[in-house]
Amino acid sequence: MRIAAIRGDGIGPEVIEQAVRVLRTTAEIHSIDCRVDEYPYGADHYLSTGVTMPAEHFEQWPKEYTAVLFGAVGDRRVPDNAHAKDIILGMRTRMNLFANCRPVELVHADLCPLKGVKESDIQFTVFRENTEDCYIHSGGVMRMGTADEVAIENAVHTRVGVERIVRAAFEYAAARGCSSVVMSDKSNVMQNAGDLWQRVFREVAAEYPALSPRHLLIDALHAEVLRDPAQFEVIVTSNMFGDILTDMCAQLQGGMGMAASVSYGAHTTGFTGLYEPVHGSAPDIAGRCIANPLGAILCVALMLERHGHTRAASSVFSAVRQSVTDGVRTRDLGGESSTHEVGSAVIDAITTITRTEGGG
Repeated sequence: MRIAAIRGDGIGPEVIEQAVRVLRTTAEIHSIDCRVDEYPYGADHYLSTGVTMPAEHFEQWPKEYTAVLFGAVGDRRVPDNAHAKDIILGMRTRMNLFANCRPVELVHADLCPLKGVKESDIQFTVFRENTEDCYIHSGGVMRMGTADEVAIENAVHTRVGVERIVRAAFEYAAARGCSSVVMSDKSNVMQNAGDLWQRVFREVAAEYPALSPRHLLIDALHAEVLRDPAQFEVIVTSNMFGDILTDMCAQLQGGMGMAASVSYGAHTTGFTGLYEPVHGSAPDIAGRCIANPLGAILCVALMLERHGHTRAASSVFSAVRQSVTDGVRTRDLGGESSTHEVGSAVIDAITTITRTEGGG
């Protein structure tokens, strides 16, 4: 494992510090060859040097590293967020990381706001298209400042973009023995994009006869996830809808601090993707040591799994569950523990779990 780590802005440095501690400890316990190289990119670096992220990294890193571990970007000192756009959107688009995979898994029942929910009821994965839709920054404003002002945002969906994310969802579902894949759009209003998504979904689904394809409009999907999350295994949708949907799904896990993600493409160099907690830079709590590092730590579990270290990945996930069960929680989860204390509790639990299982 060769990891490039970017701590970024706000709470990014705090949570990535704990994630790297967990990764190094787990690698040592499980005898995994792992190197982490840290890079300074973020608002401080941008404001002092004028450099967001060197362009050559976008081509070189997928060849030099097997993963990128990323904290968060966003800083009030950069009002237009130019550095954030260049760094995170740059990695997604210029590294062609078209598939954003977000596991939605509940580690402890009392973290979920839904009544009567068990951990086993919330275990599904959302695939969000990661390079198209409204995120291409196409559009503009006419007659700004007048009573006739018009603002336009163009949402672009290509056949290539839709097919590869739909196929990624089906491949994932088939590899894990799932029974169904749900595709969601707003085809009753967005007819052109909806028609493309519907046709591609049917065509790809025909190649996977063991999987049952199902369609839900995006508003109905949100309602169904809240009513009965246990019915879902794999969901695939567009960039914008996926962004909104997965933020809601994070609340089922206990909040944004619990949500992990990986963005990946069709790399053949051993590069497994960009691993990122989805909570953002949260500048209002930065530097107070109260940020929840579990989303970043769960990114480590996801990273280990995608590198083939399934036992090590399982130990990290189990340790997160154990630390939450033991009440070592940050304030967003109803506890009083610091960011560092949560990281230490997870590390202690990994050590205990591995010894109990007779490994390490």
